Amino acid sequence: MSHRTRLQELITELAVVRGQVTLSSGEEADYYVDLRRITLHHEAAPLVGAVMTEMLDEAGVSFEATGGLTMGADPVGAAIMHHTAGQGRLVDTFVVRKAQKDYGMQRQVEGPSVEGRTVVILEDTSTTGGSALTAVEGVRKAGGEVQAVAVLVDRDTGAKERVEQEAGVPYLFAYSKSELGLD
Repeated sequence: MSHRTRLQELITELAVVRGQVTLSSGEEADYYVDLRRITLHHEAAPLVGAVMTEMLDEAGVSFEATGGLTMGADPVGAAIMHHTAGQGRLVDTFVVRKAQKDYGMQRQVEGPSVEGRTVVILEDTSTTGGSALTAVEGVRKAGGEVQAVAVLVDRDTGAKERVEQEAGVPYLFAYSKSELGLD
C-alpha cells in the first residue's frame, strides 16, 4: 500500500468528525477534519512527511525550509523535516506567530532564520486561506522567499484561489474534501 493511500485511510478513520462545528474562519460546517489526530499520531505523522514531500517534489517546488502559522502547521513542518533528513536533505522548519512578539527578540517567525531562503508555507487544513496568508506575510517580512503554500487537506471553499491571487504563489494540497468523501 502506498504512503498516500494509507494516510488517506487514517485521515478518514481518525480525523473526520461529523456534526455541526464552527471553523476558525467563523464559517459553519457539518464536519470537521481534526488533523492533529493525524499529524501527532505515531503511524500517520511519518506518512504526512512522506506525502507532503512527494507532492512538493512532484510539483517541482524547491525549498530549504517549511513552516506556517502555529499550531496546525507545526507538526506538518516537523514531519517534512524528519522525512527529508532521512533522504539526506537539509530542510529546516519554522513557526509563524499570528503577530510579532513585543518582548524578547520580538520575532514573528521563530526557529532557524528564513532570511534569503526558499520556503514553503504549510497548513494542515484550509478553508479561506487566511492563516496561510498571515504566514506568507510574516515570512516575507522576515526575508523569506515563499515558493508555495502546501496544505494537507483542502476544504475546497476558495482558499486556493484566494492564496494564489493574494500571495502570488502556487497552492498545493495533498487531499481534497471529495477524496475524503466529504462532498
